[in-house]
Amino acid sequence: MDKILAAAQIIATSRRNRTPLRALSADIAPHDEAQGYRIQRAVHDLLLPQVGAMVGYKIGCTSAVMQQYLGIPHPCGGGVFAKGVHDSGIALRHGDFVRVGVECEIAVRLGHDLPPSQAPFTADTVALAVEAYHPAIEIVDERYVDWQTLGAPTLVADDFYAAGCVLGKPVARSAAPDLLDVVGRAMINGAEVGRGTGADVLGHPHNPLAWLANHLAEEGKGLRAGQIVLTGSLVKTIWLNAGDKVTMDLSGLGAVHAAFA
Repeated sequence: MDKILAAAQIIATSRRNRTPLRALSADIAPHDEAQGYRIQRAVHDLLLPQVGAMVGYKIGCTSAVMQQYLGIPHPCGGGVFAKGVHDSGIALRHGDFVRVGVECEIAVRLGHDLPPSQAPFTADTVALAVEAYHPAIEIVDERYVDWQTLGAPTLVADDFYAAGCVLGKPVARSAAPDLLDVVGRAMINGAEVGRGTGADVLGHPHNPLAWLANHLAEEGKGLRAGQIVLTGSLVKTIWLNAGDKVTMDLSGLGAVHAAFA
C-alpha cells in the first residue's frame, strides 16, 4: 500500500474513533513537513464524509508562547471543515473530544481570491483580500498518546490539533480596529485565564495569513473568497473540564462564547 495512504488511514481512523494516536511506525511516518502535508491532504479526503467540505484553514505556532509550548519555531497549517464551524453560543459535548482545549484567535473571512499566480504575498497584499474579521475560539484536540514522541511532521499530517472553531459576529475590515492593538482575553467560567494582543501573532495577524498564502502557492494552490482562516492563538492553549463555559473577548471585535457540556 502507498505509504502516504497507509499513514493517512491510521490518522483518519484514530480521529473517527476518538482513540489517541500513537507514533506512526518508521516505515510510514513522515520524515519532513512536506511529507506531512501530503499525508494531511490524504487525511482530508478520507474524512470528508464525516467533517464536510473544507471551508478554510487554521494556522498554528504563530506566537512565541505557542512556539515555545510546542517546540516548533515556525507556523504550521491545517484544515477547517464545514461541520466543525459553529456560531457563538454553541453547546458542544466535552466527551466528543479526546482532550479538548481552546485558543483565543482573530479569524479572517476572505472577500477576494489569493491565487498562486499573485505570489509572493505580503501582509499588505493579503490585507486587501480580507472582507471581515471574527472573534474566534479555536477548538483543539490533543488526540495523542504522547504528542512529544510524534514530531512536527506527524502533527502536521493530523491537522495540527485542529478540531473546529466558534465564530462571533463579523466586523467589516473597514470598521475594524488596528489589529496590533486588539487585546484578547480568554475567560473560563467567568475568570480570566490568559491575555494577549494582535501583535503577539507573528507581529500582526496578516503576517501568518501571508505565510499561508505563500505556503499554498508553493503547491500551486490558493486561498478563495469566502474561506475562513484562523490566524493563530493570542494565548497559550487552555485545556477544558466537562461543564466549562468559554468566552474569548477581543477588544474592538467583540466576544464569542461556547460551552462544553
